Amino acid sequence: MKKIFSMIARFWGVFNKPSKHISLGIVTCGAFLAGIIFWGGFNTALEATNTEEFCISCHSMKENNYQEIQKTIHWSNRSGVRATCPDCHVPHKWSDKIAAKARASKDVFGWLLGTVDTKEKFESKRLHLAQNEWARFKANGSLECRNCHDYKSMDFAKMSQRGAIQMRKAAERDQSCVDCHKGIAHELPEMDDSANSALAKMSQDLDGSSYETGKSYYSLVQTPLYADDSATDYLGVLSPATQFTVIDESNGRLKIELVTWHKAKGYGRVLYFDFAKNIVQATLSKEASQDESLFVRGDKKEDDLTGLPWEQVTFTLWVDKKGFEESLQNIWDYAKEAYQTTCSVCHTQPAEAHFDANTWVGMFAGMQGFVNLDGDTHDVILKYLQSHSSDYDKANH
Repeated sequence: MKKIFSMIARFWGVFNKPSKHISLGIVTCGAFLAGIIFWGGFNTALEATNTEEFCISCHSMKENNYQEIQKTIHWSNRSGVRATCPDCHVPHKWSDKIAAKARASKDVFGWLLGTVDTKEKFESKRLHLAQNEWARFKANGSLECRNCHDYKSMDFAKMSQRGAIQMRKAAERDQSCVDCHKGIAHELPEMDDSANSALAKMSQDLDGSSYETGKSYYSLVQTPLYADDSATDYLGVLSPATQFTVIDESNGRLKIELVTWHKAKGYGRVLYFDFAKNIVQATLSKEASQDESLFVRGDKKEDDLTGLPWEQVTFTLWVDKKGFEESLQNIWDYAKEAYQTTCSVCHTQPAEAHFDANTWVGMFAGMQGFVNLDGDTHDVILKYLQSHSSDYDKANH
């Protein structure tokens, strides 16, 4: 105990020992108070730059980005919740916020040099500016979006049918919001979007068509699958360019037969076009994939390459009676044109038969980050490439 008191006494002696003019204790306390004042001033200044008023004090922001967001749901909506500039563009985590502020300092030089001081200059830079933000959102999983929007809190039943399909798939993959919602708050840059939504339009044009029992048709867009003609909860989703046979019609729905393959161990939810080929035909819920009242088992084979057992299965399900295509070639013609126009933006695209069906999955995933495709178009181009890959190209056999 004496040693402890002795140490405290020595420390106090040093702390209280006067320098030439003032004691070390006074210097330390003064430095501490100065640090508090500096930090308070720094943090106040930092927060002042995190306001919408500060953001739109720049002419180029006020006349361009600020005008655009006022036309969107992030500005005015039934719940009265408004997303301001910093909500979307300034990270909440302090270290990330400082890094973002350091990057944003370049905007000051841009303002001084008049880089985007006119509408014309801003439009010429829009794609570059947008790509920078898309890359940031992609890297952090759209963290700023998900500070407000959480997959776990979404009520899919209140969404449109197509919206629910897309959001369920996104939630399963924990997908970044910006993958699909690039134009949610600001106008999109001029890009080649000729491929987008064309499949949905093709399907709409075929609405009202009649379908013959025993005849085969092809889906054009992602299509919900149901257990019967009156079910409200769907069991899974049929991928674009998937063949099925109509076996009945009732209550505005078609009863269909779907002959597919699945991996018999661990991956039964995903249905494929062919044995050992990852060409997706449909994706089911876990419960539906195990409900043997919905399917009949067929041949079983083992993939020599992976050692995985595969099984042919024939599902009997229902789909809403909407627009389906009779000719697969019409879908392939569209997919080929979309591939040649969209995927040649950066470089000459590989020939369809350059890779096998399974290799195309990874190759196309790498390309997807550089183009702006809706989900249906993405799926149908990939299936076109796989179906015309070296596995199926007669010239390679």
